[in-house]
Amino acid sequence: MSWRGWLSGQTPSAPGTPGTLLAGIKQRGRQYLDDADNGKWVFPACKRTTADAGADRATVCDHTRLEAFRYLLMVPRGEFKLLAEPDSQGAAIEAYLRQRPHEDIVIEFTGNTMNDLATAVIAGFNWLNHCAGLARADRRPFSGTLNHFRRVALSAQKWWEMEGAKARSAQMLQAGQEPPLLLNLVWADYGRLAAEIAAGRRG
Repeated sequence: MSWRGWLSGQTPSAPGTPGTLLAGIKQRGRQYLDDADNGKWVFPACKRTTADAGADRATVCDHTRLEAFRYLLMVPRGEFKLLAEPDSQGAAIEAYLRQRPHEDIVIEFTGNTMNDLATAVIAGFNWLNHCAGLARADRRPFSGTLNHFRRVALSAQKWWEMEGAKARSAQMLQAGQEPPLLLNLVWADYGRLAAEIAAGRRG
């Protein structure tokens, strides 16, 4: 059962393993950014018109989510991998909840890994909000984005604080189910907002 299922009794989805997701994001994210730097894609994706390559809704959504996640890929020493490690969830979520919200889409890292991860997560949400403005999409789904994700993170924090959380996480992963790893939570929420941008673009 997924972590939401543990809280609500709902039937879970069955995503890929965190390692598979992490490797896929890393590979596709870096390839996309390299291609954009080399002029293959209009960047940011939300500004593409029908005459541009990759202007269909699915591609814009995918690329916009990768653009938001690039901040995490930029964290020094590749420490974004901690988002997928059960042993790191308590510290990573605590750092995120402690981090003061900011509105930056240009950030600097401090060398404190957990704080840098938290800063990068928020910068990704800021990027999505920025893209919604560029695309002239409906802004209502973006109202209170950070407050929404804070509630998600608080629920996940409670899950990891329950007795036996690590063992339960391992069992769920073995069964192809979804524990509340910060990687899953960020990727899902970035995807939700990227989909709104891709669907609501107006030229």
